[in-house]
Formats: sequence, C-alpha cells, structure tokens
Amino acid sequence: MAVRLPTQNVTDRMAYPACMHDEVAVGARVTLAEVAKEAGVSPPTVSKVLNGRSDVSSSTRARVERLLEVHGYRRRNPSPPRSPLVELVFHELDSVWAMELVRGVENVAKANRTDVVLTRSGTRHAPAADWIEGVLRRRPLGVVLVFSSLPAEVKQRLRAWDIPFVIVDPAGDPDPDVPSVGSANWAGGLAATRHLTDHGHERVAIITGFEDMLCSLARLDGYRSAMTMAGLPIDPRLVRYGEYHVQSGFEHGMDLLAGPDRPTAIFAGSDLHALGVLEAARLRGLRVPEDLSVVGYDDVPLAQWSSPPLTTVHQPLRHMAEEATRMLLRPDDPGRAGRRIELATHLVVRQSTAPPGGA
Repeated sequence: MAVRLPTQNVTDRMAYPACMHDEVAVGARVTLAEVAKEAGVSPPTVSKVLNGRSDVSSSTRARVERLLEVHGYRRRNPSPPRSPLVELVFHELDSVWAMELVRGVENVAKANRTDVVLTRSGTRHAPAADWIEGVLRRRPLGVVLVFSSLPAEVKQRLRAWDIPFVIVDPAGDPDPDVPSVGSANWAGGLAATRHLTDHGHERVAIITGFEDMLCSLARLDGYRSAMTMAGLPIDPRLVRYGEYHVQSGFEHGMDLLAGPDRPTAIFAGSDLHALGVLEAARLRGLRVPEDLSVVGYDDVPLAQWSSPPLTTVHQPLRHMAEEATRMLLRPDDPGRAGRRIELATHLVVRQSTAPPGGA
C-alpha cells in the first residue's frame, strides 16, 4: 500500500485503517507526536518529512516514511504541482547505446511538451541513496531507469510521492508490480548464433555481459539453444562475461584468438564488444570475415560504418525508450496497460560474416 505525503499543512490526526498493524484496534487513530516518538524524532521532524523538506537525513526520512506507511496515512490535500520533466537515469552515459535511449525519451517528451533531465544513478545497477533525495526535490512527471534494479525502499518512496517509474532493460527479473520495457533477448541470441552455425561454424564463442544481468543471461541462453539445435558442443572456454564496452570485447577477443584452437566465429553481446573483437582480430593478423566471422548486438548507427560493416541483432533501443516514456505520460492508454512490454529483435546481415575460411 503506497503512502502519499503532502506538501501543504497537515492535521495532527491520521486515519489508522484496520489490519495495518497488529497492535492497533480497528478504527484507532494515531497522532504525529506518537509517530515521532516511535521513530525517535521530534514532531517537527515528522512535519518536515510530510512537507517534503530537504533538511532531514535520508535515514531519518526513510524511517519516518516507513512508519507513516505502517499507520496507513493518506494525504487528503491535492497533490503538489509536478515539474514538467521526465527523468532518465543511467549508471553510465558514455556510449552510443545510451544516446539511442536518450533520443527515444526525447522524442516522446517533446511531443508531450515535456523536458528531459539526465541523471546518473551512482552505482552499477541500483540508484544510490542520494539520487532519490534529488528526485523528490525535482518532482518529475516520471522516471525512466535503464539497466537498473529497484530496491524496495526506493520503490516505496517514489510511490509515496506519486512519481511513476518504468525500467528499460531491467538488470534482474523485476517484481510483478514494476513496469518495464525490454526486448526479445533470447530470440536475438538464438538468431545470431544460428546465423553462424547455418554458415557452417562449429567453434562459436560468445562474449556477453555480466552474469547478474537479465539481458546477458537471456542472450547466452539463446546461444546455447542454437548450439544444441545444431548438435554442437558448448566449450566453456568460449563463453565469456564482461562489461558492454569496446575494451572488454577487445580483451576477450585477444584471449580467444590467441591459441591454435581459436573459434572461427564470435557472437558479441553488444556492438561495442564486436568493435573490440574486430580490433583484436586485426592485431592477431586475422581477416574478417575470411578468417573470423563476427556478429554484434544492438545495431547502433556505428555498426554499419565499422570495417567491415557489422552483422548484428537489431535491438529497438529508441523504440524501447519511447514506449517507456509513453507508459509514464499516458498511463491510461489501454494499449500499454500491461506491466511488461517486450519488443521484437531481428538479425541484420552485413559483411562481417561468412562460412569458415571464407568459402
């Protein structure tokens, strides 16, 4: 049950609904002073939390808000005005992949006469404690989080202030009540690997993302399914995990291509990985696609300008961001009533793949 906190004056009495706390009888009422005593703070501090004041520590604010939820407080005053903003949250911004998502959010925000503010979460997959304080001060129309998980406390506080949120490509399996937009990662991994096995490749390596990321594991599962369907063994030495960056693709590529039993094809879990692999192949004296086939993932604009142009799985990044933003700004649209939207992926064949030996 979400708690709605006011920004105007509040009364000192709060409704205390039945079944919200074992120690309170049905119909009982509790004062702000009693909440303050239970939280170990003064009544003015509880008032500051209710009025959205920033001069309260994050730990104290969280403790008071939890108690307000337990005691079933509901705001009676109208909601405070929102800032005409959509907040887009990344853990990092320095990639062409991120810019595709930015453009998608901007497209829908502009059509709705809304601005976009970009923020960094401060950690790899979950918003940092100070981030939520800034969101509550900014009061955006909604929040789009990328590659994120959402701790229960952060989710509770956003809902307490009626700030909707959507996760794009969630890091883990989101709770059923968390709206999210993703893509068919398993199908993309399957299509990429089948393209290689259909060309006759038997030693196919994969470089995917971190093991705790849902999209990484889904693409890996697609790879494994394709290898099994082709009747090919999966060599654990050819399965690599790493960050979705050029450097990670380059380092794994250099290692994979070092020995005599090197793979004849590599499925890179991102186009950035693939660019690193192309450079590793060049330094190892291998030609693409004559000596090594490479498939990427994402189909960012840069993929068609690599040398050679990259065969890749098109992930509709911009469309994913657009759908997430529409879910925030048009919550009553029946076409987007579902909590989880998954968009299709498809293979884009260019010049970085060929049969083994270039036959």
